[in-house]
Order: sequence, then C-alpha cells, then structure tokens
Amino acid sequence: MEELLNTYKSVTLEGARTWVQVGHQSDFPQNGGACIKHKNKQIAVYNFSLTQSWYACQNLCPHKMEMVLSRGMIGDLDGIPKVACPLHKKTFSLENGSNLNGENFKIAVYPVKIQNEMVYIGFED
Repeated sequence: MEELLNTYKSVTLEGARTWVQVGHQSDFPQNGGACIKHKNKQIAVYNFSLTQSWYACQNLCPHKMEMVLSRGMIGDLDGIPKVACPLHKKTFSLENGSNLNGENFKIAVYPVKIQNEMVYIGFED
C-alpha cells in the first residue's frame, strides 16, 4: 500500500511540464468532483463553480488507502478550499494537500487550467 501512496507527488504550477487534457468543463459536476486516470494515477478533479475555481488532487485517501476523494464533500475552512473523505471525514487542503485535522496524512495536489472550455491538469512527466 505504501508503494501506491508513493506514486503521488504534488506538482506546482511552475513545476508542471506536461498539461494533459482531461475533459470538457461540462464533464465535471458543478461544486463537486469526478475522477480521471492518468497513467497509473487516479486524480480527483473539482469544479468550485461558486468561486470559478478548479482543483485536482490524488483520489487516494491516505488514511485508509481508499480511492474515494473524488466523491468527497468540498467546501472551505477559513477560506481554504478543502475536500473531506466521504468515508472517514478527514479533510485536506486543495491548495497544498495538508491535513486540516492536524494529522500527518497529506495528499498530492496538481495545478488545473481551463482553455477554450477544456480542463487540463499539470504533471511533471
């Protein structure tokens, strides 16, 4: 299981060398998430239509190693966009992947850009 978790590494906007088209904006639910697959990674993509913001993170919840974050509840905590695991309610920042419950669990996050109504996620590879 540790091996699986190690396949995910956060990517910054500056560190994105490859932008992968993952779908049309309409393919993703407003104020919700959906999962895409890129190589051996499952990535959760979130459309915060209320703030016109997009976020992406690993779909794997590091608490119990379940691929469920795309189905998590999204919102914010003191202005920090977050996702809560639908199974365990652990909450993670969608900006930097930190655990907002103060625990050691962390998730990988990825930059998202929109061009011509298409959604792209930035990767290092």
